[in-house]
Amino acid sequence: MPISPARLILIAATACACAAPAAAQSYLPQARMIGGNPGPQHNYVCPNVDASGKALDCYLDAVRHLYTMCRHVKSIEIIEHGYEASEQGTNAAKSEYCIDKQKINITRPYQAALREATVSKQAVDGVRSLQEMWNAALAALKWRAGESDDEYKSRTAAFYVAIDERVAAIRQHLAGAGMPANPGRNVAASAPEKAPR
Repeated sequence: MPISPARLILIAATACACAAPAAAQSYLPQARMIGGNPGPQHNYVCPNVDASGKALDCYLDAVRHLYTMCRHVKSIEIIEHGYEASEQGTNAAKSEYCIDKQKINITRPYQAALREATVSKQAVDGVRSLQEMWNAALAALKWRAGESDDEYKSRTAAFYVAIDERVAAIRQHLAGAGMPANPGRNVAASAPEKAPR
């Protein structure tokens, strides 16, 4: 029994539709793992670390990047509600969610960085200290009663200087233990990111 032209077109169209997703997938770039995270183009946690980056580099980038994200979210709440009202009721829900989410997101890079830093006890202590400081800085994104706009912005921006100092100390301890520095982007030397006004 011969196949009608309409049926032949339908069969061909169906075959093309089924084959298209498989063909398209083969052209998608493959995500490379960095510190337990795919990246860099697929990497939300440490986007400034290239594919050759180490776990520690990912973590050190994540500390800055994830803090900045929550700082921006808090700035939006402040713009929307004002300083005093930004902490009232559900007005702080966005920044609270951001903080909870980023604490989850940093867990794997933090653990991978600790494993990589085990060549130096001082480096491990430095990574742990940086993580504690990061958690405290996220909690300190809340506005303090009586604080002026400039005081709030200066206080929340000071974290970047503290990050750079801690990162430099961690890298120095690792260099002293014989771990070569990553030739990729030096996250610690990047300029502090600014919050929206």
